[in-house]
Amino acid sequence: MTDVVLVSLEAWDAVWRRNQYLVAEMLRADPALRFLVVEPAADPLFALRRGRAPRTGRGLRPAPAVDGVAAGRLWLYQPTKPLPRRLDHRADERLARATVRAARRLGMSPVLWVNDPAAATLLRDSGWPALYDVTDDWLAAERTAAEHGRLVRDEGVLLERCAEVVVCSPGLAATKGAARPVTLISNAVDVGRYRAPHARPEDLPESPVALYLGTVHPDRFDVGLLEATARAVHGHGSVVLVGPVVDVAREDRARLEEIGVQLLGARDWRSVPAYLQHADVLIVPHVVDAFTDSLDPIKLYEYLAAGRPVVSTPVAGFRDRSDPQVRVVAPADFPGAVRATLRSRAPTADVPPDVPTWTARAVDMADVVARCVRPPARRP
Repeated sequence: MTDVVLVSLEAWDAVWRRNQYLVAEMLRADPALRFLVVEPAADPLFALRRGRAPRTGRGLRPAPAVDGVAAGRLWLYQPTKPLPRRLDHRADERLARATVRAARRLGMSPVLWVNDPAAATLLRDSGWPALYDVTDDWLAAERTAAEHGRLVRDEGVLLERCAEVVVCSPGLAATKGAARPVTLISNAVDVGRYRAPHARPEDLPESPVALYLGTVHPDRFDVGLLEATARAVHGHGSVVLVGPVVDVAREDRARLEEIGVQLLGARDWRSVPAYLQHADVLIVPHVVDAFTDSLDPIKLYEYLAAGRPVVSTPVAGFRDRSDPQVRVVAPADFPGAVRATLRSRAPTADVPPDVPTWTARAVDMADVVARCVRPPARRP
């Protein structure tokens, strides 16, 4: 049996991302595999500062049922971080020890799969063979000097000590591959789910609709551009956001709602295809900078699988496509392009033949895990 401890940047919830799709497919394909997914620690003091009720972590528990995966093969663990790092310089060591204890309770002697660079301490202290799956270039994101310095140190440890490094985009392959060999495993989509017909969601406004799917976060989402787009399409259709809204200033959110943008919030991953299928245009009002150049947006593959027309700023992934339903424009031209596409009422396009599937990507990731378990023999 192979055990894997995955230290994730996101909780295992109803909004599925790269980790959930890969883990689910890997578990279905290999009945000898077990996973412990370590979620971001609960931070009671941070919650208080944000005006939310503080709570401790949910601890070790079985994951919600996943189709085709037997009970007892997928576990979740959420620790608690009592104090921030600036007050407790050993916070990461405490979290690492707690994770090791959780794995031991399950009888695991695992491979460590790292998404969160802070798990560099766990790699160092546990001695587990490890892979680093890089999905964002956090060194290019806007962070405080202290946060940036910690990221630089942690990623340096991971790039040096991990048996394998996986990247999700050509941009990351260029930057991280300059330091060491990397394996490119892009994101993907379950094509069948996005092509099967779904009823129109009851909370989706009447057509025409310009829809954005994904997390609305200032690291990548251009709130000002969306505001300009909403004003441009006023009277021609609705602008709808489907996904969590994170770290957006309260006044920015209020302004969007005042001009008619509908913020539906996060939706269960199983319902997402219905929203995309019944949109008239799918939009990507992303910031174009070094951070977004590191990304391989999952929405690229989901949008292509849904077959609806797409308007995007020239961000990585979208700007590399030549599909007729994808229109890439400069930010200044984005509002007008969305309005024109809304008016066109374009038919649903076929799925491009090169759109990757999560099943295939899970095979690639399973090969990487196997190399961590059985590293190649060194030449004498």
